[in-house]
Amino acid sequence: MTTTISLETVEARASYGIGRQMGDQLARNGFEDVELAAVIAGLEDAFTGQDLKITAEQIQEAFTEISRRMREAEEARTAALVEEGKQFLIDNGTRDEVVVLDSGLQYEVLEAGDAEAEKATRESTVKTHYHGTFINGQVFDSSYQRGQPIEFPVTGVIKGWTEALQLMNPGAKWRLYVPYHLAYGEQGSPGGIPPYSTLIFDVELIEVR
Repeated sequence: MTTTISLETVEARASYGIGRQMGDQLARNGFEDVELAAVIAGLEDAFTGQDLKITAEQIQEAFTEISRRMREAEEARTAALVEEGKQFLIDNGTRDEVVVLDSGLQYEVLEAGDAEAEKATRESTVKTHYHGTFINGQVFDSSYQRGQPIEFPVTGVIKGWTEALQLMNPGAKWRLYVPYHLAYGEQGSPGGIPPYSTLIFDVELIEVR
């Protein structure tokens, strides 16, 4: 429902801003099928000091039920994501060119690098280029796209990387298939990686120091 209003006064604009902020918060943290008319009715009643249209117990019961539905929906999404990643790794691990380690990490050698050069240890700092995607091919991060390699301690990254970097020859390029427990785990990453995500990285080990 769209209502035409005048926003010519300072008070109207500030009032609209309050409503917009509340709406943005509700859109981010609300639930499916929020009824805006009921939200507005509750806001109006609170602002004008009206009595509740339903009991406090009914409101609490509704909150509890919505929380239960949201929790169940999230659990279902999580289970589906875990199963999708698990099946992907099972299928991927059957390919001849893929090496499967005891940890669950999988890798594919794209370029072998210098077998005579000293490999990285847990105490090393490395310079790499990388390209990271979800298993559906969507890119979530790429130093190649930024045009700038990155340096970091071997132990300063996800577990899957720390393991792989110590196996790679300098100059090598590997494709890593990283199960969620060796990536960002059950929490995911604020940078846009959901919980329980299996990830794929093309990693080029440029330098070891």
